[in-house]
Amino acid sequence: MPYRIDLHDAGDATLDRLVELGALDVASSSGGILSALLPDSVALGDVRKIPGIGHVTATPAVGRDAGSVWILSPRPVRIGALRIVPAQVAAEPGALRLIDAPAFGTGLHPTTALCLTALDEAVRHGPPEAVLDVGTGSGVLALGALTLGVPHATALDVDGEALRIAADNARLNGLDERLELIHGTAEAVAGRWPLVVANILAAPLIEMAPVLTRRVGHQGQLILSGIHASLEPDVARAYRHAGMRCVDVQSRESWVALTLLASW
Repeated sequence: MPYRIDLHDAGDATLDRLVELGALDVASSSGGILSALLPDSVALGDVRKIPGIGHVTATPAVGRDAGSVWILSPRPVRIGALRIVPAQVAAEPGALRLIDAPAFGTGLHPTTALCLTALDEAVRHGPPEAVLDVGTGSGVLALGALTLGVPHATALDVDGEALRIAADNARLNGLDERLELIHGTAEAVAGRWPLVVANILAAPLIEMAPVLTRRVGHQGQLILSGIHASLEPDVARAYRHAGMRCVDVQSRESWVALTLLASW
């Protein structure tokens, strides 16, 4: 697991050396402290051998998005028309602010970025009246859809803590009256939506194909993310058998998102 180091009065040469060692993130504070995240393959003893280095403090790193994103602190990110900023940062009108919390969905993970990009494209020519977000985590997809102009969102998760965080994020952005949060899976709701999104792993996506497709309305869209590139054919096949037609495939790093259209 990566670890964090903090150095006092470190110069540019020290920063360059940390980058050479494979630092995952580096930042300087106004107090003259240089902080870095280092992979566990870099021994602390190697850091202390850097010429001119002073006192080094090492502490455990804090991972975001289930330990898949390693950064020193949350940072703003723009995905399509949506700008996501940390809750403590002053944001321009229309930006989505997110609390730094353990629930998945900071906007920094490729699967979230892929899903938000597909959402942006789906609403660009006229937002649907509602969206269903299956496995909402921090609520970023549902709240992103609302920010992009979708009038109402229903968000599901089996993790009660994630739902609490999503509720906090909704209140922070003044979107709580347009968001319905439900504890459970796609089987916990009835009815159909013009747009359904699910950013979860490939295996549960394949298992949920029958019920997820039943939640998609007439000529509605289904956006799936969280799919490793090697498993894309398996996910696509499951939804094709369920009656969905793939209309777009996007990839980032080793991840894929599918946009599918209902054939009914």
